Parts: sequence; C-alpha cells; structure tokens
Amino acid sequence: MTLSRRGLLAVTGGAVAAGGAVASAPPALAHTPRGRRPTRTGFERLATGGYAQLSGDRVGIVTNPTGVTRDARHIVDVMHLDERVDLTAVFGPEHGFRGTAQAGGSEGRHDDPATGLPVYDTYRLTGEALAEVFRTSGVDTVVFDIQDVGARFYTYIWTLYDCMVAAQLAGRRVVVLDRPNPVTGRAALGPSLRKEFATFVGREPIAQAHGMTVAELARLFNAEFLERPVELDTVLMSGWRRADFPDATGLPWVPPSPNMPTPDTALVYAGTCLFEGTNLSEGRGTTRPFELLGAEGLDGRWAAAANDLDLPGVHLREAYFTPTFGKFVNKTVGGVQLHVHDRAAFDPVRTGIGLLVTAKRTWDDFSWRLDRRPDGTATHWVDHLTGSSRVRTMIDAGADTDAVVGAWQGELSAFRTLRRRYLSYS
Repeated sequence: MTLSRRGLLAVTGGAVAAGGAVASAPPALAHTPRGRRPTRTGFERLATGGYAQLSGDRVGIVTNPTGVTRDARHIVDVMHLDERVDLTAVFGPEHGFRGTAQAGGSEGRHDDPATGLPVYDTYRLTGEALAEVFRTSGVDTVVFDIQDVGARFYTYIWTLYDCMVAAQLAGRRVVVLDRPNPVTGRAALGPSLRKEFATFVGREPIAQAHGMTVAELARLFNAEFLERPVELDTVLMSGWRRADFPDATGLPWVPPSPNMPTPDTALVYAGTCLFEGTNLSEGRGTTRPFELLGAEGLDGRWAAAANDLDLPGVHLREAYFTPTFGKFVNKTVGGVQLHVHDRAAFDPVRTGIGLLVTAKRTWDDFSWRLDRRPDGTATHWVDHLTGSSRVRTMIDAGADTDAVVGAWQGELSAFRTLRRRYLSYS
C-alpha cells in the first residue's frame, strides 16, 4: 500500500476518527482543577464544530509553537490531517512558525518538513507587502492562533493587527482563535501609547498591560483602529474566567518565544521588559529572563531600596548571575530577582517603575538605551516601550514611583472605558 504524506502522518502521528476526520483532542482532561469546567480554546471549539467557520475556504494560518491542542500536538499537524479543512499555507511571525529563531529573527520562506505546507514569512511585513503575501498564497481566509502574554510590547498582537490590515487590503477574511491571557484579564494597567511613539512594539494606543485576550483585541482593533474594517470572525473559548491564571485552565504551557519560558515570566514581563530600554541586563541569557535584572557594579543596595517601596505581592531578592548572551555576556553582575508571592495583588507595571526609580538612584552608571533610526537620529527605546517620553523624563527629574504611576491614570481610565465594550468573558 502506498501512503500519501497526509496518510503517513495519520498513521504515525494522529488518531483518525471515523470518516477520515482527525480527533482534535482526547476526552480526558486530567489536569483541569476539580470542580471546574475545562477551558476549551478557540481551536478546540472550532475543531469540535467540524471547522464549520472555514467550510469551503482555502485556509492559511498565522501561528507558532504555541498553537497546540490540549495534548500538545501542533494544530497545523492536526488540521493538515483532517479532510474537513483545506489548510494550504502557514504564515510565520517573529521567531518563526516552528520557533527556531531568536528575538528579532524569523525563519524565512520555506516548506514545512513535517507537512510539506508552504510557510511564508510575515515578520516586519505590513500593508501592501503583507497583503501581497496573502494574495500569493492563494488563501481565502487567514486564521490567527498564537498565545499572547498580555503586554502591549509583545509583538504577536501587532502581527495580528498587521495581518488584519493586510487581509482587508487583499480582500481576505480573518478568523481569530482565542486563547487565555496568562496574566489574567482582570484589569488594564500602565500608560497608553502615544501615536508618535508607534513601532512594532506598539502600533495603537492601548495600555501597557491590556488585560484582554487576542480575540477581544481583534474586535477592538477592527472597530477602533483599522481605517477600513476587515471581515472578522472570532472563535471564543469556553470555561475561561477573567481571573484565571494558567494553572486553572488545564492547558499546556508552550513558551511563546525563547525568553518566555514559563507563566512566571509572563507575570512579570509587562513591567520588567522596560529594562530592555536601559543599560541593565533584563535577564536574557539566564534561566529566569525578566525575573533576574542586574548590571556590573550593582549590589545589595538596589534590592534593599526596592523592598523599601513595599511593592504589593512581590519580594525583591539580592541576586548575582552571569548571562550567557545579551548584555554583560559571561560577566558576573549584581541585581535583583523578583519572587511573586501573591499573584492577585502583584502589579507588574508599578513594580517595573519602582525598580527603574531605585536602580537609577542606587547605581551611578545607570543610563537609558539609545537606538539609531535609519536616518541616523537617536531614539530612547524605553519611550517606545512605555509609549511616550514621560516615564523617562520624570525619572530623570527625580520623580518617585507614586508620581510616575499617577501621571498616566487619566489615559488608563479612558482605555479601561474603551476596553469594556469588547470584553467577552466574565
């Protein structure tokens, strides 16, 4: 008997249901907390419904290693085996579809070895350039399924935004499959972006920690920010509550990027990623990125000063580490490690500001990172992360944590009001 690639994968890698359809998830939900309905992702609900929303369409999917089923199979592998859906293309974001590239990289155009599907690189493509990729691929519908981490400067939500803009230009439909926000969807936190500071780490004025899921963001983008709305469908989750952390969902955690290894990383990221905008290490090149922060010449005075702020839900421990790549590679640096002891009380953005304030006050060599634009002018990277120059200039002027946090409360209140229109879960 001769097996096609699809047939071979079915024999070796997936359970095939009657009629040639591939079972999308096993019935056992052993890791779901007792007394809870299981959290079912948008993909799980799509597959259980027989891919009805994709019927008759040639489908392309924007995804990465986080696009997995409950039993940790990749959804591209599952869909490729299922005759109920015509999956014809994959679109890879930053870090790539299979996740082989580091920050600032992608995998390029290639054919996926496991499925033979064409993989198109979308990283840093926008507008007509990205629309032409969709046209070239021949798809009718662009599906999006990537795990976000809840911070404005995590680029996957802007990949979604760019794909929505490009799909509208190309006359394609977008279907967003929802996944949990791993830091919960309880509240938005932090400053909003000002449009003159827009980059790929923030296209539109949303809060630094947006407190939304990708499907909710898609609806907000479409109604508030796209010049012309795209034809948009969203497949929501069931069983997810806004206060849920990942351990309440029963779903597997797959690192969304190389330096986002655990849900603990995601919990602090919306605040400590601001250290990418300084000359301190943000912990890249260690086993606890964004939980470890430091620099040569820093000592226990920083941890002591930060703990004096009595930041809610977190202890700051004096720590020493040696990054294997990134800033201070192969050098022993001093700093802090964040230990979150009360997730519900912890405020990552306030914590990040408090750590910036105390780092500048306790380390004489503190400086802000400068980036060069193509035209040769310099820009402060932290301004793009925080959404304006206000945080940097206030800290430079000697403002304390309360003053900096207080300065954005008006715009945060406005975003929270806007956000409420698009929330789909209680």
